[in-house]
Amino acid sequence: MGSWGTLGPALLSLAGVALGAGGSLFGQYLVSQASTRQLELQESAAHRAELKEAVLKFLSIASQVEKALTRSDDGGTAADAELGQIVDELWLVQAEIDLAARSEPMRGAAYRYAFRLAEAARGEIADASALRGPQVQFMDAAYGDMWSGQRRSAGDDTTR
Repeated sequence: MGSWGTLGPALLSLAGVALGAGGSLFGQYLVSQASTRQLELQESAAHRAELKEAVLKFLSIASQVEKALTRSDDGGTAADAELGQIVDELWLVQAEIDLAARSEPMRGAAYRYAFRLAEAARGEIADASALRGPQVQFMDAAYGDMWSGQRRSAGDDTTR
């Protein structure tokens, strides 16, 4: 075996190479973790945008149904035909939400709200206040699906 004078620099060089390789591997690990997190954030933002668009479309058509309900009380078959067409659109948008939603509570709340609106359109519900419960559940489910894991602030309370 050689003396420390010849073996020392070789061992130090070998230790430097091992530390360099370990540092490089650790750096690659950190970069891959950051890339994964960034991809998750982008996918989450894309999901929120897609679901938000479907929810806004659904709410717009739900509002049209409610307005048509008040007109159909005054009008005749023309208002009923228009209401039937709007309810058909409502079911199509509900299907969009069904496809875009990540959670079953969101899908269920959208279905229940659409179902109650359809019942009202058929004249099976006389009191419009019966729509408020499913509407609130729908909005809560939409918030939960778009912002899962985040609580609403006190100013966003829907129990008023």
